[in-house]
Amino acid sequence: MTKFNPQRRKLLLCAGAASGLALLPASAMASLSTSRPRVLTLNNLHTGETLKTEFFNGQTYDKSELTRLNHFFRDYRANQIKNIDPHLFDQLYLLQAMLETRKPVSLVSGYRTLATNNMLRESGPGVAKHSYHTKGQAMDFHIDGIALANVRKAALSMRSGGVGYYPRSNFVHIDTGPVRHW
Repeated sequence: MTKFNPQRRKLLLCAGAASGLALLPASAMASLSTSRPRVLTLNNLHTGETLKTEFFNGQTYDKSELTRLNHFFRDYRANQIKNIDPHLFDQLYLLQAMLETRKPVSLVSGYRTLATNNMLRESGPGVAKHSYHTKGQAMDFHIDGIALANVRKAALSMRSGGVGYYPRSNFVHIDTGPVRHW
């Protein structure tokens, strides 16, 4: 067995990240690498709420806007709020940049309590027992006017977490967990 070398691991991680970033379109990378504000426009299909938010001001995340997003992504069935991983919003912003759209994102599902997740698991297939939705690290959505297959393709190319494709239900799932797809 070889000895663990933390410098080698760091080098491999940096090389992997650099090669993954090289695959992204230049315009999409520029939108995350420059210090410009990140804006999302969303609508919640279940509550009818809409939200336009500048969650990143070009330097830091705006805590008050993250609070608004956390409320927007709440489990509407249980009316419970959880802090959503801000990197999920970054992924969504990058997706929109890659797809060259500012059209509203329609949220199908954000945070889910364990009770809500279990209820959904009992009512049909396709809901994971240990869902990233229960951790505030996942969302199901579609983007108005953009083909669902194109949203999926862009999400897969980011290699930023999990990507699920549900064309019959008209949504794509993204999360900030390990890179995988279904």
